[in-house]
Amino acid sequence: MKFIHIADLHIGARPDAGFPWGESRKKEILLSFRKIIDICNEQEVDLLLIAGDLFHKQPLIRELKEISYYFEKLNRTQVVMIAGNHDYISGRSNYTGFDWGDKVHMLTEASLDSVYLEDINTEVYGFSYHTRFITEPLYDVVHPGCEERINILLAHGGNEKDIPIDRKALLESSFDYIALGHIHKPQIFSERMAYSGSLEPLDKMETGERGYITGEIEKTGEASRVSVQFIPNSIRQYLKLELEVHQGMTNGALLDSAGDKIEEHGRENIYLLRFTGVRDSDILFCREDFKKLGNVVEVVDDTVPDYDFDALYRENQDNIIGLYIKSIKEGTNQDKIGEKALYYGIEALLGAKNYK
Repeated sequence: MKFIHIADLHIGARPDAGFPWGESRKKEILLSFRKIIDICNEQEVDLLLIAGDLFHKQPLIRELKEISYYFEKLNRTQVVMIAGNHDYISGRSNYTGFDWGDKVHMLTEASLDSVYLEDINTEVYGFSYHTRFITEPLYDVVHPGCEERINILLAHGGNEKDIPIDRKALLESSFDYIALGHIHKPQIFSERMAYSGSLEPLDKMETGERGYITGEIEKTGEASRVSVQFIPNSIRQYLKLELEVHQGMTNGALLDSAGDKIEEHGRENIYLLRFTGVRDSDILFCREDFKKLGNVVEVVDDTVPDYDFDALYRENQDNIIGLYIKSIKEGTNQDKIGEKALYYGIEALLGAKNYK
C-alpha cells in the first residue's frame, strides 16, 4: 500500500502579509496542495493522509467546495483526514454534514473513530479537534482493533496545549504507521511515526525544507514492513544567510556579497540576513538597502565597530566615556557579554557625544 502523508497546509493563511511577495505566498499554499493531487495521480498512490489543519481557520463553504473539486481529480487515491486545532469543528462548523464525495473520508468525531478501506486492507484511526485547545494526552491509550489489517493513526498535537504526545508509548501501540500533524518541522522518528511538517513554510521561523512524506506498507498476517521518506516540495524556503564582515568592508561591498549569496541560493526563496564580525568604526550598514535585494524579510546587524579602546580611554579619562570603559573592563572577565556591552555602550555614548 502506497501512501502520502501531509499536514498543516493552512489554506487561507497569508504568510508575510505586507511584504511585496505576501499575496503570492497565499496562492502558493493552494498551488502546493494541487501539486500533491497531481503527484498522487502520477505515482498511483493508494492513500492520502491529512493530519489536521488543512485550513488556517474554520473553512467557509466555498473553500470546502474548492478543495473538494481538487479531491475529485484523484484517479485512485482515497483521502482520510482530520480537523486540527486551527480548523477545529465548532458547533456551527461547515465541516459538519459536508459531502466530500466517495474518495474522501473525514473523521469528524471528537473521540477515536476509524474508516476501513477494504480494497487496500487499511484501517485509518483518528479524531478531530472540537475545541481550539486540548490539553489531555488522548493518544496515550489508543490501539488498533484488527492486527491483520494495515493500521494507521492520524494524530494532531505534540505540545502542552495541543494533545501532549508520549512518542515512546505511541510507538508501542501496534499501529503500522502514525501520521503526525501540528509541528511544522518535518521529523521522522522511525519508519512507523513521523511529522510531515507544513507543506509550505508559513513564517520566517520555519526555515529549511518543507514538503511531504511518502511511504509504503506491506503486511502479511500481523507482521508489516514500512518504509518512509521525506520529499522536499515547497515552492519557496526561508533561508538564514550569515555574512562575515571584515575590516574595510563598505556598505556597497556587503550589498554585493549579499546579492551574490541570494543569487546562489535562489531568488525565489525568502531570506533572513545576519551580519557578524568587525567593521570599521566609521562604516554603517543600511538595512533598507539590503531589503531591496529581493525577498528579504529580516536584516540583523550583529557587527561591532573596531574601536581602539585604550586610545579612547586615554582621550576620555575625565568623562563618562572613560568611566564606562574602565567600569566594564574592571567589572567583567572580558567574556562575550562583557565584550558586547563594551562595544554597544561605547557606540551609544560616542553617538550621543557627536550629536551634541
